[in-house]
Amino acid sequence: MAEQEASGLQVLLSTLQSSCEKDVILNILNVLTDLLSLGTGRRIHYVISKGGSEALLQALAAAARTEPPDHSTLLPLLRLLARVGQRDRKFGLKVQKAEATDIILSLSRRNLGHHLHLIHCLWVLRVCASNVTTGTTLGINGAVELLFKVITPYSKRHVRTVRAAIEALAALLKSKSNSRRAVNRGYLGGLLRLYQDWHHNDVSNNYIYIRRGLLLCLKHITNIQLGRETFLGSRGMEILFTSIQDCLFCKNLDPIITTVTQILRKCYPKEPLPVATVRSSYSFPLPGNAKAEPPCEGSEGDYESNGEEEVEKDLDNENVESKEEDYDLETDVNKLRSRPVLDRPEEELGQYEAMCPELSHHFQELEPESEEEKSLEDRTESLLSTPSYFIPSATSVKRPNYRWRNQSVSEVGPDPGEMDLKVPQQSWTKKEKCRWDPIDEKRDTVEAAQDADSSEGEDPARSHVLTLRPLPEEAAWYKKMFYPECETSINPSPGERLQSSETVTNLLEKHQGDIPFHSPRFYMARAKRVKSIPDYKDMAFPDFWGHQPPPYSKPMLERKYGVQRNKVLDDVRRLIQPGDVIGRTVFDLDEPSHSSPGAPGCLTFFSKFESGNLRKAIQVREFEYDLIMNADVNSNQHHQWFYFEVRDMKLAVPYRFNIINCEKFNSQFNYGMQLVMYSVKEALQGRPRWLRAGHDICYYKNHYYCNTAAGGGMRGKCYYTLTFSIKFPHKDDVCYLAYHYPYTYSAMMSHLDVLEQNRNPKKVYWRQQTLCQTLGGNPCPLLTITAMPDSKKRDDLEQFYSRPYVFLVARVHPGESNASWVMKGTLEFLVSSDPIADLLRKCFIFKIVPMLNPDGVINGSHRCSLSGDDLNRQWLTPSSQLHPTVYHTKGLLYYLRSIGRAPLVFCDYHGHSQRKNVFLYGCSVKETLWQAGCIVDTAVITEDVGYRTLPKILDKVAPAFVMNSCSFLVEKSRESTARVVVWKEMGVLRSYTMESTYCGCSHGLYKGLQLGTQELEEMGSKFCLGLLILHLKSLPCSKKVMAQAALLLDLEEEITDRAQSVVHVPCH
Repeated sequence: MAEQEASGLQVLLSTLQSSCEKDVILNILNVLTDLLSLGTGRRIHYVISKGGSEALLQALAAAARTEPPDHSTLLPLLRLLARVGQRDRKFGLKVQKAEATDIILSLSRRNLGHHLHLIHCLWVLRVCASNVTTGTTLGINGAVELLFKVITPYSKRHVRTVRAAIEALAALLKSKSNSRRAVNRGYLGGLLRLYQDWHHNDVSNNYIYIRRGLLLCLKHITNIQLGRETFLGSRGMEILFTSIQDCLFCKNLDPIITTVTQILRKCYPKEPLPVATVRSSYSFPLPGNAKAEPPCEGSEGDYESNGEEEVEKDLDNENVESKEEDYDLETDVNKLRSRPVLDRPEEELGQYEAMCPELSHHFQELEPESEEEKSLEDRTESLLSTPSYFIPSATSVKRPNYRWRNQSVSEVGPDPGEMDLKVPQQSWTKKEKCRWDPIDEKRDTVEAAQDADSSEGEDPARSHVLTLRPLPEEAAWYKKMFYPECETSINPSPGERLQSSETVTNLLEKHQGDIPFHSPRFYMARAKRVKSIPDYKDMAFPDFWGHQPPPYSKPMLERKYGVQRNKVLDDVRRLIQPGDVIGRTVFDLDEPSHSSPGAPGCLTFFSKFESGNLRKAIQVREFEYDLIMNADVNSNQHHQWFYFEVRDMKLAVPYRFNIINCEKFNSQFNYGMQLVMYSVKEALQGRPRWLRAGHDICYYKNHYYCNTAAGGGMRGKCYYTLTFSIKFPHKDDVCYLAYHYPYTYSAMMSHLDVLEQNRNPKKVYWRQQTLCQTLGGNPCPLLTITAMPDSKKRDDLEQFYSRPYVFLVARVHPGESNASWVMKGTLEFLVSSDPIADLLRKCFIFKIVPMLNPDGVINGSHRCSLSGDDLNRQWLTPSSQLHPTVYHTKGLLYYLRSIGRAPLVFCDYHGHSQRKNVFLYGCSVKETLWQAGCIVDTAVITEDVGYRTLPKILDKVAPAFVMNSCSFLVEKSRESTARVVVWKEMGVLRSYTMESTYCGCSHGLYKGLQLGTQELEEMGSKFCLGLLILHLKSLPCSKKVMAQAALLLDLEEEITDRAQSVVHVPCH
């Protein structure tokens, strides 16, 4: 039957091409019209596949040759051609091949006075012009002039013809040569005037399609530089901006507003960032002859030629989240296979023996004369004093067969009467969130701080004067907070308040000590020893005082309809109505003398503290500021992280902030994410917390670009604006704003101090060593955590020494502070007295580098170290001089592999700026090849699928974790990351990157909520729980361990069954 239909259609088309009988042709055209007017587009595609377009074009050529033209044949032919041409992707080429372009133009010219005939010609002309090559040919032959003649002057007569001509002209102007032709003939100004006429006279909005068609013509013309210049010279910005002011509140006019906004954004005059150079304000001399990161090169016109598609995406699809594409999958099987290689002489590995003291420890402290006899002073001194073993640094001399001199590391016992850290027993299901019980932290912090100060005296070069940033200077508030008993007349001078020891004492006494695992005195002791490029003299209040999570989770911010275009229009108003633009620099990191802080009604900014990042602040209007972030040290890029102080605000006034030098093409700020804010007044009133804040938030491409001079050779780079508005909670407060919850190097170090002070040394084996010194001279800590052996019996010690390793690292990218919060949760769980943590410690030895890039974190970078390199792209061949933390972490992993103790699990904690949820990236040969479309011979390529076990477990136990977000593909661009290198070179099957969103969750218990520090810390503890279950599923366990696990966990039948049939391992 199908063959008969095909043969019947072919007969019709063949007859159409060969017949000269008018009636026969008309009958065939009527049959085709009826055939194509019914059903779906499948019929049209079928006709196209059988040569329908060619037959119709040939019939058109024959009909056009008759004199006079027979319109009874031509009109149905033109209608069919317009209908078929819309679905035929090669229609333009077929028109050229049939030499029909001149025929269509000729018919159009001959029918200028007959609008019914002309409109049919215009329909076909528009379809032909959709092919750029055909459109260019039509333009050369005068199509642009013809169409402009049809649409001008303004008239409401023959509206259908005008609409068809405008749509055809818009299609023609997609060709750049046609756009140039239109500009050169002065048509751009004519289009602007015509648009104004239609706009002013279309009071009832009946001709929206004509107005939008004219805007599309302008949009295509302004895709070329000449078009944009002419548009600006014709006052196009003012005309279009003014025209849509009365359209903004009518939703039916959205097509008009959107197109106008796109044109305005594109034509906004490009200008360089208002900085002398985009290179970082901070530079660091590199050791040897090493050079900082070379500038990124881009083509001169990148910021112009590639913007159009992004504009479309930003404005037309505001609620569509961008998806990552796998564009560079590795398909070379040899490169995907595990290949245990060494990137350094084997004799160098001996130095890492000292970093595994647990393998040679004799546990003398298990004798009666152990921890309880140590004094608090001895413990604190050993806590903060310099370790006695050799610490590799960036300038260390390599010595063959060198063994570290001394591997003794002091151990710290509990404070007398100190409570163990307690964590509620957890179920392994996602029924409820894990919450930490607050601990009593009112220990003798004064004595501990004195010990810390005395330890500083041993190495004066490592400490410096550090003062807390001034508090709010409102006299009445200050007096009420710190001098409630004083008489009204007493008015302490705000500028001198923090210089007074009495005030500092009052401040420390006011601290409630109820923020778990945080001590302001410990923080100060650590912060004083930090080495930074700017040599920080100030300490941010939130880091000193601490953060307590709010008792609720914040929903993702609902995006207001049209908020982005409104912000863009505000930017355009700046250009065309500059009367209220102040343009005053109020903060400048490069030129402090150029700043004018403290001006009446002006906010005061500051960022020169640990992890701070704000380079410049410019007051645009009374309550609006443009902000510029600092690039990473020794770099001219990676602008994303910000953290700064602002003060002198008014109450209940919405301040708008525009961060104008963002780099990523999209951001979670477009999909519900908010920044975070910390109020000093709120903190001192008992609410010390970072909160999600900001409204009218959006992220879009702006008109700034990087010129060659400012970029040090980098050209054509475009920037994006993050804009948000904030109402501050108090007048004359001191507030801090940040990209995400800050977590400084000093916070991490003082957190380790508190954990070490509070652990139970009889149960928790804890060693804090220094992996190496960073380029900046800061120690990078290495932790070893496991369970103490039950006794000095041989079996107990053998079980201790034979535990498998888990290797965890975090914060290789400084701006990913969420990774540190997850790591914080992991560490607190590991040293806690929770029975599950106790069992986990008996199953594994944990090696942890909690911060791989201390220098980047300290100096407020987003992605790089002081060398200007992304350390997570250096794992293939790290430099001991430029990348010491990665070099020595990899060396330690090599050493563990060389003694047959490669870790069971390796995980690198990260943050992700463009996706929601928490998820893992792993490595799989088969999945990578399948995804790339390669044929996989399963007989040749075998693979253990155990890499999927841990993410499947986490999907069940961790509320924020989503298995469907995980990926196990290996990309070429990721071959030098920790995850891939550890998988390939160390042979670690379960080598992962764990990504935590900056935003929130799209699935599960936290769906629709932004993640806070409590949820991130919970993820860290749940990761530990997942490791325990992985151990029970994957490794032989003693009956004692299985029995303990059965009591603690609601295990699957699979694990319970294993307990019955497990191979016996001696109980310890």
